Amino acid sequence: MHLTKLSKAIALTAVPGGLFLGFSNGSAADTNAELEEMTVYGRHNQLILESGTATKSNMQLIETPAAIVVVDRALLDAQAATTLQESLRNVSGLAQAGNNYGIGDNLQIRGLGVNYVYDGMYAGADLGNSYNPTRSTTNVESIEVLKGPATGLYGIGSAGGVINMIEKKPEFEPSLKTRASVGRWGHYNLMLDSTDALSENTAYRLVVNREEEDGFRDLGSERSEVYGSLKFVASDQHSLLLSAAYIDDSVQVDSIGDPVRIVSWDSVGVTPTLIGPDLLPNDNDSDGDGVVGLQLTDEQRAQLAASIGAEDGLRPYDLGSGSLISPLSRPNEGKESRIKLRHDWTISDNSLLTQQLLYRDYDSEFVRQTGAFNYVYWNRRGEINLNPRAPLIVDGELYPFAARRQEYRKVESEEKTWQYFADLKHEWQSGWIRGEHLLSVNYEQRDMALKSWSIYDADGNPNGNAVPYILDIRQANWGAGRFEDYSPTLRSNYDKEVSAYGISFQEVVYFTEKLTGRIGVAYSRIKQTYQHKGTDRSPGEGEEADTNDSGSSYNVGLNYRVTPQLAAFVNASQGRTAYSILGSINGQNDRPDSESKSLDVGMRFTAFDEDLLASLVWFETRRTNLRYNNPDFNDNPNDPEYNVNVPRYFFDDEDNTKGWEFDLNMALNDQFSVNLNGTYQKAIQIRSGSRSGQRKGIPKKFASLWGTYHHDIADGTLETSVGVRYVSERSINSVSFGLPVSELESYTSYDAAISYELKKIKLSLNVENLTDERYYEKAMFLGGLPANSRNVKLTVDYEF
Repeated sequence: MHLTKLSKAIALTAVPGGLFLGFSNGSAADTNAELEEMTVYGRHNQLILESGTATKSNMQLIETPAAIVVVDRALLDAQAATTLQESLRNVSGLAQAGNNYGIGDNLQIRGLGVNYVYDGMYAGADLGNSYNPTRSTTNVESIEVLKGPATGLYGIGSAGGVINMIEKKPEFEPSLKTRASVGRWGHYNLMLDSTDALSENTAYRLVVNREEEDGFRDLGSERSEVYGSLKFVASDQHSLLLSAAYIDDSVQVDSIGDPVRIVSWDSVGVTPTLIGPDLLPNDNDSDGDGVVGLQLTDEQRAQLAASIGAEDGLRPYDLGSGSLISPLSRPNEGKESRIKLRHDWTISDNSLLTQQLLYRDYDSEFVRQTGAFNYVYWNRRGEINLNPRAPLIVDGELYPFAARRQEYRKVESEEKTWQYFADLKHEWQSGWIRGEHLLSVNYEQRDMALKSWSIYDADGNPNGNAVPYILDIRQANWGAGRFEDYSPTLRSNYDKEVSAYGISFQEVVYFTEKLTGRIGVAYSRIKQTYQHKGTDRSPGEGEEADTNDSGSSYNVGLNYRVTPQLAAFVNASQGRTAYSILGSINGQNDRPDSESKSLDVGMRFTAFDEDLLASLVWFETRRTNLRYNNPDFNDNPNDPEYNVNVPRYFFDDEDNTKGWEFDLNMALNDQFSVNLNGTYQKAIQIRSGSRSGQRKGIPKKFASLWGTYHHDIADGTLETSVGVRYVSERSINSVSFGLPVSELESYTSYDAAISYELKKIKLSLNVENLTDERYYEKAMFLGGLPANSRNVKLTVDYEF
């Protein structure tokens, strides 16, 4: 797109991660008519060919020197994807995080953490197993995924990249759409989307949604959403966009899934197979320490051996349609409210200032089960089946499928966030070279408060009022009452403040029609304050601990258009990540700051008059300067050699991912469209100088295909779609739990959809898991979360 064109258009709903902002002397209605031909999301075909997420400058994707993938609303609708997790199949490198305890959107790009943003502004963090929203796509127009760190453009950063959800905006042309859907497990959904002009210079948009589902394996959910936005064009120079959202959802948490039975085949000393009781000897104190593990009778050993299958200790135990979601658990009750004000000021024909101010409040409360371990046979540190990591025997009766060491954890949390961004853009031209300056400043303040309580079975609570043992995980007996009836112990209680500010400068240069470059540098400062407020174990209020991260980051890239249809690019970036964004801090400010680095070398190509767009990228992305303890550090203050010239910590651990990513989107003749992507990645840990194998829960290979055929019938259009997903095996091993080689098997799943659109009404039928295969969609801690069985959803869209 030529610079002269850009300087004539005004994108009233522009965002840093979306449309380019320019200018016009026409009215708002005239401007919208022109925008239909020029906006990123209004296109001559069915592909999104431009994006601003990578540079905050609207660029053709084939000219962008960065790894970025864009998914549009039409594809999400065809797949009936209503949450961010259901949308990840469309992007290479984007997958479920391993060991995410089933709470919210703990996703990963290239096996590393991500930033979640709405139109470039904070949308909640990935806070591990503490609290996290499950983000809906109800008000999302498209999803843009930027690979690698981008601290200068988006503030406090994660190593993996940025998921930028472009929200729906007010339009001056009237539109009223409704959607209703029904499906298995009591699913229903009702949605209304209305937009129109209120005056010549003012337009609104209102989106309301209500969704409920009992859920497969009782993973029920409820969600109520309201999104409102108001756009005001004050003059040719100034426009305002005010938007607000309120989300109230309740999502059941399954933090265990199907657990692996803890059979250590190294302890048995044979290849996994059906075994007899002679291979399960009792502990004989061979190490001579006087400690003896559980002693089983011959009958009990025979009973235990008969319960062991060849896949125990290696794969999750198939609980069928059952689950270990106890009635003592409670869904994640999340309430989110946010309000955002955006001001666009056209300073001159070539300069634009965009300011955004965001306030976000998120509260969360849930009770989840963190442990239900079925110990079967294990030689742990020289003792065979030492209590409490041993089979359960009560009154002389063995329960080989019992769960021991149960813990339930209640979490209450709140996060309040203020964020401000100002982006000043100036277009310039010198001879045949043209470009754009971008000066950005940002400030962010997060105030977090968290409390957590725990209750245990008799293994963790020998003093009475303990949670009953689960005697058989296949048909669990649950404790009566509520979590609060079991004398909870306050385990965590703290306030955490994170404040950050930064300034960055970026130069995008079009050297020639073939060569495009980008260089950006940024300085950021992150301050954290941690206040322990007292727990049952440590009742006193702790001394406030503070820490600071500060320093520079960069992003450098070149893109060369070899031919009009083929381009090659290279991009190198370094970002900054906050040290321990959620947990405690020790006030140590002389350590190296957490950093992330990425190198991308790729190519993009188009064909069929830009009806096909594809990319192939080799990458290496790392999170560096991770801390670990120095084993030679002397922590005895009474020793004369205490702390003499020996550092307590080292800071050269890292998480490293290398691999290849392929993405292809194609839309031919308004009849056939395809989304195809594939990823191959080696995700390792470097700990104390040792390199691990593939990191837990992260697949080495995964791919997805979604194809749609459009056919005109009578006065309407029939669409038929088929989808295929493949995910390779994922490790869920734990040496410390006697499971050194356990994993989730690879799977291939199939989906299908058919729809018919006639004038103002559209009927859609989506079938998920068409062949009704049983597989695990998420890696848990020593287990796997079963994916839905075959699911059918019928949707009706009507436009007034």
